[in-house]
Amino acid sequence: MEKAIFSKVDLNNVNSYLANEYLDCVKDLIEIDDVHKLKDFSQHLKTSRFQHSLNVSYYSFLLARKFHLDAYSTARAGLLHDLYFYDWREKDTRPMEGRHCSIHPQIALENAKKATKINHVMEDCIVHHMWPMTIHCPKTKEGWIVQAVDKYCAISEMMLQSGRRIKTSQIAFYFMAIVSVIR
Repeated sequence: MEKAIFSKVDLNNVNSYLANEYLDCVKDLIEIDDVHKLKDFSQHLKTSRFQHSLNVSYYSFLLARKFHLDAYSTARAGLLHDLYFYDWREKDTRPMEGRHCSIHPQIALENAKKATKINHVMEDCIVHHMWPMTIHCPKTKEGWIVQAVDKYCAISEMMLQSGRRIKTSQIAFYFMAIVSVIR
């Protein structure tokens, strides 16, 4: 694990206060075998599900920290929000019937509960991260952050790998401006 995409902070740098603060939130989760398994699944093009989750976790942590919210729970939820083990593109590999955007948050929450203790903020972030593709919106400020950062990271990962410049997306540009202030 080196860093989240677009971040200047090397998470392996023991001299970085920000890296240490973030890692204090998620260090135990990164060591869980099920979290390591996410490296074996592609999420967006060539981005692994682990890297995507790390991206969501880190940027959600930064925003929650900036707004004096529960950065600890937000970072943990971001890392666990896609904790499922099937290829979402293959209907035959899904463990449940239904649309992927509706079922995988529930599966991720169940897997997260098996892996660690989940509080109400983390649960809200994980279960509602697919809004507005699902009908239930987040109930916590941290949940709103994770769902927004999840969309930003998905778009950024795809644009980065498709050869398009990130500046072509006005939404991504504004989000990066906000994140650059809090890095």
